[in-house]
Amino acid sequence: MPQISLPFSEANKADRHDEDFFQCSLYRMLPKSAQVASQRCPHLLEYLHMVPIDEVGIPQYYTRLSRKLQEINHPHVIYPVTDNVFAHIYPDYHDGRDIYISVEPVLFQNLEPLMLELEKRLLDMADSLSAMNTDEEKKKAFFSCIERSFTTRPEPRGLLRLLGRRDRRIRVTPRQLEGLRYLVVRDKIGLGILEPLVHDPYVEDISCSGVGTIFIEHKVFRSLKTTISFSSYEELDEFVLRLSERIKKPVTFRNPIVDATLPDGSRINIVYGRDVSKRGSNFSIRKFSEVPMSVMELIDLGTMDYRMAAYLSIVIAEGMNVFVAGETASGKTTTLNALTTFIHPNAKIVSIEDTPELQVPHKNWIREVVQTTKAESETGVTMFDLLKAALRQRPNQILVGEIRGPEGNIAFQAMQTGHSVMATFHAASVEKLIQRLTGSPINVPKTYVDNLNVVIIQSAVKLPSGRIGRRVLSINEIVGFDPQTQSFSFVEVFRWNPVNDTFEFTGDMNSYLLEQKIAVRLGIPSHKKRRIYLELQRRAEILERLHKEQGVTGFYELLQVLAKAQREGLF
Repeated sequence: MPQISLPFSEANKADRHDEDFFQCSLYRMLPKSAQVASQRCPHLLEYLHMVPIDEVGIPQYYTRLSRKLQEINHPHVIYPVTDNVFAHIYPDYHDGRDIYISVEPVLFQNLEPLMLELEKRLLDMADSLSAMNTDEEKKKAFFSCIERSFTTRPEPRGLLRLLGRRDRRIRVTPRQLEGLRYLVVRDKIGLGILEPLVHDPYVEDISCSGVGTIFIEHKVFRSLKTTISFSSYEELDEFVLRLSERIKKPVTFRNPIVDATLPDGSRINIVYGRDVSKRGSNFSIRKFSEVPMSVMELIDLGTMDYRMAAYLSIVIAEGMNVFVAGETASGKTTTLNALTTFIHPNAKIVSIEDTPELQVPHKNWIREVVQTTKAESETGVTMFDLLKAALRQRPNQILVGEIRGPEGNIAFQAMQTGHSVMATFHAASVEKLIQRLTGSPINVPKTYVDNLNVVIIQSAVKLPSGRIGRRVLSINEIVGFDPQTQSFSFVEVFRWNPVNDTFEFTGDMNSYLLEQKIAVRLGIPSHKKRRIYLELQRRAEILERLHKEQGVTGFYELLQVLAKAQREGLF
């Protein structure tokens, strides 16, 4: 089993005042919100007594985190993850990464003997548990077994005992009972020791690269190391095997690599054994928010500005084909998700993915996913198959999670026949994107490439402040292919300026797409086609007013507001 190693020891424990726990000096020094949390969850105060306050001070307590906290060099922060689990970001002044500590109800309790006894009693329920279909049913069964096996009541005495009314349940303290209820859900239904990380809404990525420490990527505090580690290959292999069985995709030496989706939509990849991973088995969990980020939130983060959003709202509404390209973890899927709010609210949308990551706010949305659970003797359903099927479903918009192979050819044929396509793509520039599209294994004919209208290049970059942020580096319009010179031409309409972290509208009064294609669709006469720039500016002002004056920020909220504006001819 993995080990938990705190960056301080119980020797740092201050005077706990057990007789009057909440009257200790540390409790009185806590802010009101932390006092309330400690009253509800005494294990939080117990944990705080272990922290070397004299060295690092009292941690700041936040009920919600702000992106502004990114500016803190060595954060010392505690915040709630669930009703009874907290996260402590603990500073490490000797390393490039600070420490993420999960403060659980069982952190300072040794419940292993009691859990072994509980597991013995659960064996009698094995048949009934296997017949249960939902986690909620299993949770009720586990709690029922705990109630039959343990009690916080004292042993009957006197006449009751003489009469044979002896309660044979094991005596435990209220905290031990609470700990058992927590552990049985965490370990039997959830992902065990990883469960607090999976539930933390601020954790984006959980990574184990072999024997050693588990690392996370945090939305606010970026790269952190956890207190969870594996000390041996055997220990790690055992955990990975149990993890794969929990997600119902067991790994073997014959099939050592598994991709799967967790119930909350997170994407998990497991590589098993030292034959293919020399540092030992490894796994990575990439989490996705239940509610995607909206365009307004991307603007808040500086990923794009209002003019860029207005430009993209025009090209998407007019059925242009758009690719969001960039390196791994550059925010491509997040941006594509956010841009779906610009698709007409009455559109029929078909999304195609190998793992379900896209989230579309429209009601008429067909969500199709590659089938990877077929037996080895069968072929399964590929993205190529799903894309061909999508063309028969008469969609207004096709979304492709990521184009990697022959499905790219079908996507361009769909564009040829008038279907609007949006997709993500791994490429760091327009030139690299075209090279990959026209090369093996995608093999899109060069004469088809100009069916792609807009390429958004996005990347994680170092900002003038020194921190890392995701930025749209450029928005580009594909103009065409010259068969004589075998070259492609494209126009850069927006560009990120790394010096002052602003965006330049380089295509102002010089956009091929706006003037030559979209102005015509909007009924603007050719001699007045530059009116389209006034429309772009008007939309940018509308988005800014909705955001700053009316406080419209949410993903679904924005779609509702824009749908109403479109019905009234305002957007």
